[in-house]
Amino acid sequence: MTYAGARVINDADSHIMESLDWLSRHADPAVRDRLGSMRLEAGGAGAEKAIARALERRNDAAATAEIAANVVAGPKGWAAYGAIDAGERRKALDDLGFARQLVFTTFAGSQFLPSPDPDVKYGGARALNRAMADFCAGDPRLIGVGVVPLDDPQRAVIEVELAIKAGCGAIWVPAAPAGERSPGHPDLDPLWARLSEAGVPFVLHVGAAAPSLPPAYHQNGHPRPKDWLGGGENLRAKDFFALSFAPQNFLCAMALDGVFERFPMLRGGVIELGAGWVPDFLRRLDQAWKGWRKTDPVIAGLSLSPSEFIRRAVRFTPFATENAGAIIRDGGAELFLFSSDFPHPEGTKNPIERFESTFEGLDEDTKDRFYRRNFETLFAA
Repeated sequence: MTYAGARVINDADSHIMESLDWLSRHADPAVRDRLGSMRLEAGGAGAEKAIARALERRNDAAATAEIAANVVAGPKGWAAYGAIDAGERRKALDDLGFARQLVFTTFAGSQFLPSPDPDVKYGGARALNRAMADFCAGDPRLIGVGVVPLDDPQRAVIEVELAIKAGCGAIWVPAAPAGERSPGHPDLDPLWARLSEAGVPFVLHVGAAAPSLPPAYHQNGHPRPKDWLGGGENLRAKDFFALSFAPQNFLCAMALDGVFERFPMLRGGVIELGAGWVPDFLRRLDQAWKGWRKTDPVIAGLSLSPSEFIRRAVRFTPFATENAGAIIRDGGAELFLFSSDFPHPEGTKNPIERFESTFEGLDEDTKDRFYRRNFETLFAA
């Protein structure tokens, strides 16, 4: 019996844990030496040792069998079965029993996304997309997520095209302005058009944009605390509170600038950014539409309310630690997705149980939407 059991479950969030040379091995020679090293502060002080142990463990049959026996409840991070090795990942999915699984990187974006050099930024994205497609190749259950910065619309379209040809099934874009433009600027229409035509969703995910919280808010006269895991990831309580601000701004621009109007087949996911904020966001979005449609001709030209566009096009993953049942009851059964966050510890050792504990009173159709069908709508174009 798999972890998923008899239920069909699609997993909207999982990760690989990269080795130190994972990105550079797939980079073009012209940019390889210009890529930075992975910023591993978020992985804790022992990150490099953890990578070395994970690579060595693959040669230890007994140790490998031990962690493969119960994947979801086993060790997390680099130590997890299937975290760093593509062959193991396929076997890990056999144990998890998920029908499909979106796969994101963890740290590799830190090597190029902060760079002010567009050649490094887009060369790094090309390398990452090749590497991700290679990791997921050969197993249709694995959907590799490419990364494409939006700063330069023409280069972004080129990288989207190459990522799709390489085999990436979704494109992670930063939840941020596209350089000096709104993501709803007409210069980016060719990109949204290509994703629409290909049936490839865009996704927003924690980690690809600058923090939403101005750093000064952490200057409170006290020593900087560790994160909730006791070290590692640079996410403190105030950062967690502000996580939803960036995706709200991004989706607001996409809706009110008419992107979903112009591209009715465009689909998107908001992953590992929580979902408790979504119902109120939709209500406030419609308030903005009602208040300004008499004075803003773009808003006035929308054929649907912004919340209707979002309900048609976008899906969201609650954290396993949120009350997902209450969120679904308030926001609607069509909006939300299951995610494991495997092999990150934030996903917990039993995400299904966590979600089910909040689902009292939800009918089977609503549960099936959450676990299976809402994910399928992302790829229905």
